[in-house]
Amino acid sequence: MSQDTPSNEPPANRIVGVPAETFPDERRVALAPANVAVLQKAGVDVIIQSGAGTPAGYADDEYAAAGAKLIDDRDQIFKQAEIILQVRTAGANPDNGSDDDGLLREGQTLVGMCDPLLGAGVMQGLADRGVTSFALELLPRITRAQSMDVLSSQASIAGYKAVLAAAAQLPRMCPMMMTAAGTIAPARFFVLGAGVAGLQAIATAKRLGAVVWSYDVRPAVKEEVLSLGAKFLEIELVKSTDGKSGGYAEEMDEDFYRRQRQAMMNVIHESDVLITTAAIPGRKAPVLVTEEMVEHMPNGSIIVDLAAETGGNCALTKPREVTVEHGVTIDGTINIPATVPYHSSQMYGRNITNFLLHLLKEEALDGKSADEIVRETIVTHGGEVVNARVRSELGLPSLEEAATTETEDGQTSDQSNPMDQQSTANSAAEAPEEPADASASEDTTMTDDDSSE
Repeated sequence: MSQDTPSNEPPANRIVGVPAETFPDERRVALAPANVAVLQKAGVDVIIQSGAGTPAGYADDEYAAAGAKLIDDRDQIFKQAEIILQVRTAGANPDNGSDDDGLLREGQTLVGMCDPLLGAGVMQGLADRGVTSFALELLPRITRAQSMDVLSSQASIAGYKAVLAAAAQLPRMCPMMMTAAGTIAPARFFVLGAGVAGLQAIATAKRLGAVVWSYDVRPAVKEEVLSLGAKFLEIELVKSTDGKSGGYAEEMDEDFYRRQRQAMMNVIHESDVLITTAAIPGRKAPVLVTEEMVEHMPNGSIIVDLAAETGGNCALTKPREVTVEHGVTIDGTINIPATVPYHSSQMYGRNITNFLLHLLKEEALDGKSADEIVRETIVTHGGEVVNARVRSELGLPSLEEAATTETEDGQTSDQSNPMDQQSTANSAAEAPEEPADASASEDTTMTDDDSSE
């Protein structure tokens, strides 16, 4: 056959690899068996490391039945796959992520939660190796990206499990009970933050029969809190006059923060359980609960700090530890979604499958897409960091500025990379269409910080 004669053979399927997770106590897996079947129908072959789904409750036989190929050798997953899917990778796996450095190769694509802002140096390493990486934490909060939103899906699980963890450690029952031995008063929960995790925590605590209070700096969430049967702590806010949504920080003075702390303290002092949910991707969690507040909580009460991994919302939280301070148990467990691995993997798998299919549709693996979802999530491509927010963390100029500098120096800038043309839009992402999720991007104006995105 002549070299110019087109082949009648169909193009080879793309190969997606799913290695076992290596982050400590991580029991999730990037794809569930049902997701494999969906990808197979889309012309994507899946290879998965043997036993990768076992901690989540998915047997190897289930993956094989769905059409996946099981491989024992982790190295072979990386060698054979064009695209690697993980739950926690790169900067989101500071303990063991570097073990995969030598396995990733130039031109390979990595998709998962990368913690690209706190782990900017790790992302630079991926760029140096020529890896194209997508960080799912950076998905824009727009309607068409909701089915891919891993932060929201995992936050809902965290809010649910936080209540169960608190109830299991609480030395009292949650519901009011009328017995022959007398009436038992219901437990009192206070949920700080009414984003995705907070609302799920409220709903779960109400199902257990507790009396629930909640506070969020956004007055708009009051109706959602009340609809779940909780009480909403209201603090009179100074109205913003700058025309911006969420512009409270510029308008609030010290008197507001004093009244805020006092109002929160009054509720916290009467709470048996305090659940905090305020965290911001790429930044240290704001401290909202002081030691003085903890000192005055009832003896035997519980604090579950969902922001523990980035320092915690409570001044006394110790990440990865459960401690007792002033008679109060402070639960600093991190990575709570991994403690409900079956359903968290099911939800994550759907998110990442939808995201991958979107990438393939947009031909984004070649760096040619100007789609907003692609633009905001791609971090490295073509040997460099292309995400404006990560470049800023690294102290690098924008791609536009870098291209201008090269031109002024008499060099030819690379016009073939559409990321050069997208840098301005990347650095000025659109405002979210919905409140940021509670476990990963709660509104934290209460700490004089309203730049949650």
